[in-house]
Amino acid sequence: MTERGFDLDARLRERERAGLRRHLDPAESVGARTRFSPDPRGEAPDYGDQSLVFASNNYLGLASDRRVLQAAENAARAVGTGAGASRLVTGDTGLHRALERDLADCKGCERALLFSSGYAANIGTIEALAPDVVFSDELNHASIVDGCRVGAAETVVYDHADPDDLRAKMAQRAAGSLDSGTEEEWLVVTDTVFSMDGDVAPLAAICDAAEAFGAWVMVDEAHATGLFGDGGGVVQREGLADRVDVQLGTCSKALASQGGYVAGDEALVEYLLNAARSFVFSTGLAPPAVGAARESLRIARETDRAERLWETVATLREGLESMGYEVLGETQILPVLVGDREDAVELGERLADRGVEAPAIRPPTVPEGTARIRVAPMATHTDEEVARCLDAFEAAGREVGLL
Repeated sequence: MTERGFDLDARLRERERAGLRRHLDPAESVGARTRFSPDPRGEAPDYGDQSLVFASNNYLGLASDRRVLQAAENAARAVGTGAGASRLVTGDTGLHRALERDLADCKGCERALLFSSGYAANIGTIEALAPDVVFSDELNHASIVDGCRVGAAETVVYDHADPDDLRAKMAQRAAGSLDSGTEEEWLVVTDTVFSMDGDVAPLAAICDAAEAFGAWVMVDEAHATGLFGDGGGVVQREGLADRVDVQLGTCSKALASQGGYVAGDEALVEYLLNAARSFVFSTGLAPPAVGAARESLRIARETDRAERLWETVATLREGLESMGYEVLGETQILPVLVGDREDAVELGERLADRGVEAPAIRPPTVPEGTARIRVAPMATHTDEEVARCLDAFEAAGREVGLL
Protein backbone atom coordinates (compact mmCIF):
# COMPACT_ATOMS: atom_id res chain seq x y z
CA MET A 1 0.00 0.00 0.00
CA THR A 2 1.40 3.40 -0.97
CA GLU A 3 1.71 6.20 1.53
CA ARG A 4 -1.12 8.71 1.55
CA GLY A 5 -0.51 12.24 0.29
CA PHE A 6 1.71 14.14 -2.14
CA ASP A 7 5.45 13.61 -2.42
CA LEU A 8 6.34 17.28 -2.69
CA ASP A 9 10.01 16.66 -1.87
CA ALA A 10 10.26 14.47 -4.97
CA ARG A 11 8.62 17.15 -7.07
CA LEU A 12 11.10 19.74 -5.79
CA ARG A 13 14.03 17.43 -6.52
CA GLU A 14 12.77 17.00 -10.07
CA ARG A 15 12.60 20.74 -10.51
CA GLU A 16 16.13 21.02 -9.14
CA ARG A 17 17.41 18.44 -11.64
CA ALA A 18 15.70 20.25 -14.50
CA GLY A 19 17.12 23.61 -13.43
CA LEU A 20 13.63 24.97 -12.78
CA ARG A 21 13.67 25.49 -9.02
CA ARG A 22 13.35 29.10 -7.94
CA HIS A 23 14.37 30.80 -4.71
CA LEU A 24 13.37 34.06 -3.09
CA ASP A 25 16.09 36.70 -2.78
CA PRO A 26 14.95 39.24 -0.17
CA ALA A 27 15.74 42.92 -0.60
CA GLU A 28 15.18 45.80 1.76
CA SER A 29 14.16 48.28 -0.94
CA VAL A 30 12.40 48.29 -4.30
CA GLY A 31 14.26 51.36 -5.56
CA ALA A 32 16.96 51.47 -8.21
CA ARG A 33 19.53 50.98 -5.44
CA THR A 34 18.89 48.45 -2.73
CA ARG A 35 20.51 46.96 0.33
CA PHE A 36 20.05 43.24 0.54
CA SER A 37 18.77 41.43 3.61
CA PRO A 38 20.97 38.78 5.21
CA ASP A 39 20.34 35.19 4.26
CA PRO A 40 17.94 33.47 6.74
CA ARG A 41 20.84 31.24 7.76
CA GLY A 42 22.82 34.34 8.73
CA GLU A 43 24.95 34.50 5.59
CA ALA A 44 24.99 37.93 3.94
CA PRO A 45 25.34 37.99 0.12
CA ASP A 46 28.58 39.62 -1.00
CA TYR A 47 27.04 42.57 -2.89
CA GLY A 48 28.85 45.35 -1.07
CA ASP A 49 26.85 48.14 0.49
CA GLN A 50 24.31 48.34 -2.31
CA SER A 51 23.25 46.51 -5.42
CA LEU A 52 21.73 48.08 -8.53
CA VAL A 53 18.37 46.67 -9.55
CA PHE A 54 18.04 46.32 -13.33
CA ALA A 55 15.21 43.79 -13.39
CA SER A 56 12.25 45.59 -11.83
CA ASN A 57 8.89 46.57 -13.34
CA ASN A 58 9.08 49.77 -11.26
CA TYR A 59 9.90 51.49 -14.54
CA LEU A 60 9.46 55.10 -13.44
CA GLY A 61 11.16 54.52 -10.10
CA LEU A 62 8.08 55.79 -8.25
CA ALA A 63 7.78 52.99 -5.67
CA SER A 64 10.13 54.89 -3.36
CA ASP A 65 9.19 58.43 -4.45
CA ARG A 66 8.39 60.62 -1.43
CA ARG A 67 5.20 61.97 -3.05
CA VAL A 68 3.89 58.47 -3.66
CA LEU A 69 4.86 57.36 -0.14
CA GLN A 70 3.04 60.37 1.28
CA ALA A 71 -0.07 59.63 -0.78
CA ALA A 72 -0.11 56.06 0.56
CA GLU A 73 0.26 57.32 4.12
CA ASN A 74 -2.49 59.91 3.64
CA ALA A 75 -4.85 57.24 2.30
CA ALA A 76 -4.13 54.93 5.22
CA ARG A 77 -4.77 57.70 7.75
CA ALA A 78 -7.95 58.85 6.03
CA VAL A 79 -9.52 55.49 5.15
CA GLY A 80 -7.54 52.71 6.84
CA THR A 81 -4.97 50.10 5.89
CA GLY A 82 -7.50 47.74 4.34
CA ALA A 83 -10.87 48.02 2.59
CA GLY A 84 -12.38 45.51 5.02
CA ALA A 85 -14.73 43.78 2.59
CA SER A 86 -15.74 43.34 -1.00
CA ARG A 87 -16.56 46.66 -2.61
CA LEU A 88 -20.09 45.40 -3.13
CA VAL A 89 -20.46 45.04 0.64
CA THR A 90 -18.70 47.82 2.58
CA GLY A 91 -15.31 48.04 0.83
CA ASP A 92 -16.14 50.81 -1.64
CA THR A 93 -14.69 54.26 -0.93
CA GLY A 94 -14.45 57.63 -2.61
CA LEU A 95 -10.73 56.98 -3.01
CA HIS A 96 -11.39 53.89 -5.15
CA ARG A 97 -13.82 55.81 -7.32
CA ALA A 98 -11.41 58.72 -7.74
CA LEU A 99 -8.68 56.45 -9.07
CA GLU A 100 -11.19 54.77 -11.39
CA ARG A 101 -12.20 58.17 -12.78
CA ASP A 102 -8.53 59.07 -13.31
CA LEU A 103 -7.83 55.77 -15.09
CA ALA A 104 -10.90 56.13 -17.31
CA ASP A 105 -9.86 59.64 -18.26
CA CYS A 106 -6.30 58.53 -18.96
CA LYS A 107 -7.47 55.64 -21.12
CA GLY A 108 -10.10 57.67 -22.98
CA CYS A 109 -12.95 55.48 -21.71
CA GLU A 110 -16.28 56.09 -20.05
CA ARG A 111 -15.48 54.13 -16.91
CA ALA A 112 -12.92 51.92 -15.16
CA LEU A 113 -13.08 49.24 -12.48
CA LEU A 114 -10.35 48.32 -9.97
CA PHE A 115 -9.47 44.69 -9.23
CA SER A 116 -7.18 43.30 -6.53
CA SER A 117 -4.51 42.49 -9.16
CA GLY A 118 -3.96 42.43 -12.89
CA TYR A 119 -4.12 38.66 -12.69
CA ALA A 120 -7.57 38.85 -11.11
CA ALA A 121 -8.68 41.38 -13.72
CA ASN A 122 -7.71 39.12 -16.62
CA ILE A 123 -9.23 35.97 -15.18
CA GLY A 124 -12.41 37.70 -14.02
CA THR A 125 -12.98 39.59 -17.27
CA ILE A 126 -12.48 36.67 -19.65
CA GLU A 127 -14.59 34.37 -17.50
CA ALA A 128 -17.39 36.93 -17.14
CA LEU A 129 -17.55 37.78 -20.85
CA ALA A 130 -17.70 34.05 -21.58
CA PRO A 131 -17.16 34.26 -25.34
CA ASP A 132 -17.59 31.15 -27.44
CA VAL A 133 -14.05 31.51 -28.79
CA VAL A 134 -10.98 33.40 -27.56
CA PHE A 135 -8.23 34.12 -30.08
CA SER A 136 -5.08 34.54 -28.00
CA ASP A 137 -1.51 35.53 -28.94
CA GLU A 138 0.85 32.63 -28.25
CA LEU A 139 3.05 34.78 -25.96
CA ASN A 140 0.26 36.31 -23.88
CA HIS A 141 0.82 36.61 -20.14
CA ALA A 142 -0.03 33.63 -17.92
CA SER A 143 -3.01 35.50 -16.45
CA ILE A 144 -4.60 35.66 -19.90
CA VAL A 145 -3.84 31.99 -20.51
CA ASP A 146 -5.38 31.08 -17.16
CA GLY A 147 -8.40 33.28 -17.88
CA CYS A 148 -9.00 31.27 -21.02
CA ARG A 149 -8.69 28.03 -19.04
CA VAL A 150 -11.08 29.15 -16.31
CA GLY A 151 -13.71 30.31 -18.78
CA ALA A 152 -15.79 27.98 -20.89
CA ALA A 153 -14.51 29.38 -24.18
CA GLU A 154 -12.62 27.44 -26.80
CA THR A 155 -9.15 28.96 -27.17
CA VAL A 156 -7.48 29.40 -30.56
CA VAL A 157 -3.82 30.45 -30.28
CA TYR A 158 -2.43 32.53 -33.13
CA ASP A 159 1.25 33.11 -33.97
CA HIS A 160 2.91 35.81 -31.91
CA ALA A 161 2.14 39.35 -33.09
CA ASP A 162 0.95 37.98 -36.45
CA PRO A 163 -2.33 39.57 -37.61
CA ASP A 164 -2.24 37.55 -40.84
CA ASP A 165 -2.27 34.29 -38.89
CA LEU A 166 -5.04 35.68 -36.68
CA ARG A 167 -7.11 36.58 -39.71
CA ALA A 168 -6.54 33.15 -41.30
CA LYS A 169 -7.61 31.31 -38.16
CA MET A 170 -10.67 33.52 -37.78
CA ALA A 171 -11.61 32.84 -41.42
CA GLN A 172 -11.21 29.11 -40.86
CA ARG A 173 -13.39 29.27 -37.77
CA ALA A 174 -15.97 31.40 -39.54
CA ALA A 175 -16.25 28.87 -42.36
CA GLY A 176 -16.91 26.11 -39.84
CA SER A 177 -19.52 28.20 -38.04
CA LEU A 178 -21.25 28.97 -41.33
CA ASP A 179 -21.42 25.28 -42.17
CA SER A 180 -22.96 24.46 -38.79
CA GLY A 181 -25.37 27.37 -38.88
CA THR A 182 -24.26 28.64 -35.44
CA GLU A 183 -23.49 32.22 -34.42
CA GLU A 184 -20.63 32.71 -31.98
CA GLU A 185 -19.27 35.53 -29.83
CA TRP A 186 -15.53 36.02 -30.35
CA LEU A 187 -12.89 37.79 -28.30
CA VAL A 188 -9.35 38.62 -29.47
CA VAL A 189 -6.93 39.05 -26.56
CA THR A 190 -3.37 40.33 -26.65
CA ASP A 191 -0.78 42.05 -24.50
CA THR A 192 0.31 45.39 -25.95
CA VAL A 193 3.88 45.25 -24.61
CA PHE A 194 5.06 41.66 -24.13
CA SER A 195 6.80 41.24 -20.80
CA MET A 196 9.54 38.80 -21.81
CA ASP A 197 10.25 39.86 -25.41
CA GLY A 198 9.80 43.61 -25.01
CA ASP A 199 8.00 43.98 -28.35
CA VAL A 200 4.68 45.66 -29.16
CA ALA A 201 1.61 44.04 -30.66
CA PRO A 202 0.49 45.39 -34.08
CA LEU A 203 -2.76 46.68 -32.62
CA ALA A 204 -4.20 48.46 -35.65
CA ALA A 205 -3.88 45.33 -37.80
CA ILE A 206 -5.32 43.18 -35.00
CA CYS A 207 -8.29 45.54 -34.77
CA ASP A 208 -8.73 45.31 -38.56
CA ALA A 209 -8.88 41.51 -38.40
CA ALA A 210 -11.25 41.49 -35.43
CA GLU A 211 -13.62 43.99 -37.01
CA ALA A 212 -13.75 41.98 -40.23
CA PHE A 213 -15.26 39.09 -38.27
CA GLY A 214 -17.29 41.00 -35.69
CA ALA A 215 -15.00 40.12 -32.77
CA TRP A 216 -14.30 42.20 -29.69
CA VAL A 217 -10.72 43.23 -28.88
CA MET A 218 -9.28 43.06 -25.36
CA VAL A 219 -5.74 44.26 -24.59
CA ASP A 220 -3.54 44.03 -21.52
CA GLU A 221 -1.55 47.25 -21.05
CA ALA A 222 0.27 46.06 -17.92
CA HIS A 223 3.71 47.05 -19.24
CA ALA A 224 2.52 50.11 -21.16
CA THR A 225 0.35 52.12 -18.76
CA GLY A 226 2.16 55.25 -17.60
CA LEU A 227 4.87 54.97 -20.25
CA PHE A 228 3.33 55.43 -23.70
CA GLY A 229 1.26 58.29 -25.03
CA ASP A 230 0.09 60.60 -22.26
CA GLY A 231 0.44 57.73 -19.81
CA GLY A 232 -2.52 55.95 -21.40
CA GLY A 233 -0.49 53.18 -23.01
CA VAL A 234 -0.08 51.87 -26.54
CA VAL A 235 -3.82 52.11 -27.28
CA GLN A 236 -3.73 55.83 -26.57
CA ARG A 237 -0.44 56.37 -28.43
CA GLU A 238 -1.89 54.76 -31.56
CA GLY A 239 -5.32 56.42 -31.28
CA LEU A 240 -7.25 53.15 -31.00
CA ALA A 241 -9.41 53.80 -27.93
CA ASP A 242 -12.58 53.67 -30.01
CA ARG A 243 -11.60 50.32 -31.57
CA VAL A 244 -10.44 48.44 -28.47
CA ASP A 245 -13.42 47.23 -26.44
CA VAL A 246 -11.62 46.19 -23.24
CA GLN A 247 -8.52 47.96 -21.93
CA LEU A 248 -6.94 46.14 -19.02
CA GLY A 249 -3.85 46.94 -17.03
CA THR A 250 -2.14 46.99 -13.68
CA CYS A 251 -1.09 49.52 -11.05
CA SER A 252 1.86 47.38 -9.95
CA LYS A 253 4.45 48.36 -12.56
CA ALA A 254 4.98 51.94 -13.75
CA LEU A 255 2.28 53.06 -11.28
CA ALA A 256 4.38 51.62 -8.44
CA SER A 257 1.56 50.15 -6.38
CA GLN A 258 -0.77 47.16 -6.53
CA GLY A 259 -4.00 46.17 -8.21
CA GLY A 260 -5.42 45.87 -11.70
CA TYR A 261 -8.09 47.66 -13.67
CA VAL A 262 -10.43 47.29 -16.63
CA ALA A 263 -11.50 50.34 -18.64
CA GLY A 264 -14.21 50.52 -21.26
CA ASP A 265 -17.72 51.76 -21.81
CA GLU A 266 -20.38 52.06 -19.10
CA ALA A 267 -22.09 48.78 -19.96
CA LEU A 268 -18.84 46.78 -19.81
CA VAL A 269 -17.85 48.05 -16.37
CA GLU A 270 -21.34 47.73 -14.94
CA TYR A 271 -21.51 44.15 -16.20
CA LEU A 272 -18.10 43.20 -14.78
CA LEU A 273 -19.03 44.78 -11.45
CA ASN A 274 -21.87 42.26 -11.30
CA ALA A 275 -20.43 39.23 -13.09
CA ALA A 276 -16.63 39.09 -12.61
CA ARG A 277 -16.17 36.66 -9.74
CA SER A 278 -12.63 37.85 -9.01
CA PHE A 279 -14.12 41.29 -8.32
CA VAL A 280 -17.37 40.32 -6.61
CA PHE A 281 -15.76 37.91 -4.16
CA SER A 282 -12.52 39.80 -3.38
CA THR A 283 -11.85 42.40 -0.73
CA GLY A 284 -11.46 45.85 -2.24
CA LEU A 285 -7.96 47.08 -3.03
CA ALA A 286 -6.18 48.41 0.09
CA PRO A 287 -6.57 52.21 0.37
CA PRO A 288 -2.80 52.90 0.64
CA ALA A 289 -2.30 51.07 -2.66
CA VAL A 290 -5.09 53.13 -4.23
CA GLY A 291 -3.61 56.39 -2.98
CA ALA A 292 -0.13 55.47 -4.19
CA ALA A 293 -1.38 54.44 -7.64
CA ARG A 294 -3.37 57.63 -8.05
CA GLU A 295 -0.38 59.81 -7.23
CA SER A 296 1.89 57.76 -9.51
CA LEU A 297 -0.57 58.16 -12.36
CA ARG A 298 -0.64 61.91 -11.81
CA ILE A 299 3.16 62.11 -11.88
CA ALA A 300 3.38 59.92 -14.97
CA ARG A 301 0.89 62.11 -16.85
CA GLU A 302 2.14 65.51 -15.73
CA THR A 303 5.93 65.11 -15.92
CA ASP A 304 8.56 64.06 -18.46
CA ARG A 305 9.80 61.28 -16.20
CA ALA A 306 9.31 58.68 -18.94
CA GLU A 307 11.68 60.60 -21.21
CA ARG A 308 14.55 59.91 -18.83
CA LEU A 309 13.66 56.20 -18.95
CA TRP A 310 13.76 56.12 -22.76
CA GLU A 311 17.17 57.82 -22.75
CA THR A 312 18.48 55.14 -20.38
CA VAL A 313 16.96 52.38 -22.51
CA ALA A 314 18.73 53.70 -25.62
CA THR A 315 22.10 53.89 -23.83
CA LEU A 316 21.79 50.35 -22.49
CA ARG A 317 20.70 48.86 -25.81
CA GLU A 318 23.55 50.54 -27.69
CA GLY A 319 26.11 49.48 -25.10
CA LEU A 320 24.96 45.86 -24.88
CA GLU A 321 24.76 45.42 -28.64
CA SER A 322 28.21 46.97 -29.13
CA MET A 323 29.62 44.23 -26.86
CA GLY A 324 28.07 41.54 -29.05
CA TYR A 325 24.95 40.70 -27.07
CA GLU A 326 21.71 40.06 -28.95
CA VAL A 327 19.07 42.35 -27.46
CA LEU A 328 15.43 41.74 -28.33
CA GLY A 329 12.44 44.06 -28.18
CA GLU A 330 11.70 47.72 -28.83
CA THR A 331 10.51 49.00 -25.46
CA GLN A 332 11.75 49.60 -21.92
CA ILE A 333 12.19 45.83 -21.59
CA LEU A 334 15.58 44.74 -22.94
CA PRO A 335 15.82 40.92 -23.15
CA VAL A 336 19.47 39.90 -23.55
CA LEU A 337 19.22 36.55 -25.32
CA VAL A 338 21.58 33.86 -24.01
CA GLY A 339 19.92 30.62 -25.15
CA ASP A 340 21.19 27.94 -22.78
CA ARG A 341 19.49 28.07 -19.39
CA GLU A 342 22.65 27.20 -17.42
CA ASP A 343 24.63 29.94 -19.18
CA ALA A 344 21.84 32.42 -18.43
CA VAL A 345 21.76 31.47 -14.76
CA GLU A 346 25.55 31.75 -14.51
CA LEU A 347 25.50 35.14 -16.23
CA GLY A 348 22.90 36.37 -13.76
CA GLU A 349 25.03 35.14 -10.87
CA ARG A 350 28.16 36.83 -12.21
CA LEU A 351 26.22 40.08 -12.59
CA ALA A 352 25.06 39.78 -8.98
CA ASP A 353 28.66 39.29 -7.89
CA ARG A 354 29.29 42.73 -9.40
CA GLY A 355 26.33 44.33 -7.67
CA VAL A 356 23.87 44.26 -10.59
CA GLU A 357 20.58 42.48 -10.00
CA ALA A 358 19.27 41.05 -13.28
CA PRO A 359 18.44 37.37 -12.76
CA ALA A 360 18.03 34.81 -15.53
CA ILE A 361 14.65 34.20 -17.13
CA ARG A 362 14.40 30.58 -18.20
CA PRO A 363 11.86 27.93 -19.25
CA PRO A 364 8.98 27.52 -18.69
CA THR A 365 8.64 31.32 -18.47
CA VAL A 366 10.21 31.53 -21.94
CA PRO A 367 10.51 28.82 -24.64
CA GLU A 368 13.27 26.23 -24.40
CA GLY A 369 16.53 27.46 -25.90
CA THR A 370 15.69 31.14 -25.35
CA ALA A 371 16.86 31.72 -21.76
CA ARG A 372 17.78 35.34 -21.22
CA ILE A 373 18.59 38.17 -18.88
CA ARG A 374 15.64 40.56 -18.82
CA VAL A 375 17.10 44.02 -18.33
CA ALA A 376 14.55 46.57 -17.15
CA PRO A 377 15.98 49.96 -16.15
CA MET A 378 14.25 52.65 -14.11
CA ALA A 379 13.96 56.36 -14.73
CA THR A 380 15.88 56.89 -11.49
CA HIS A 381 19.08 55.17 -12.63
CA THR A 382 21.92 57.67 -13.01
CA ASP A 383 24.37 57.78 -15.91
CA GLU A 384 27.06 56.38 -13.59
CA GLU A 385 24.83 53.47 -12.60
CA VAL A 386 24.03 52.67 -16.22
CA ALA A 387 27.77 52.64 -16.97
CA ARG A 388 28.32 50.31 -14.01
CA CYS A 389 25.64 47.97 -15.35
CA LEU A 390 27.29 47.85 -18.76
CA ASP A 391 30.71 47.22 -17.22
CA ALA A 392 29.24 44.33 -15.24
CA PHE A 393 27.70 42.81 -18.39
CA GLU A 394 31.00 42.99 -20.23
CA ALA A 395 33.03 41.39 -17.44
CA ALA A 396 30.40 38.76 -16.61
CA GLY A 397 29.89 37.87 -20.27
CA ARG A 398 33.59 37.23 -20.73
CA GLU A 399 33.72 35.06 -17.62
CA VAL A 400 30.82 32.91 -18.83
CA GLY A 401 32.27 32.71 -22.35
CA LEU A 402 29.46 34.58 -24.09
CA LEU A 403 31.64 37.42 -25.40
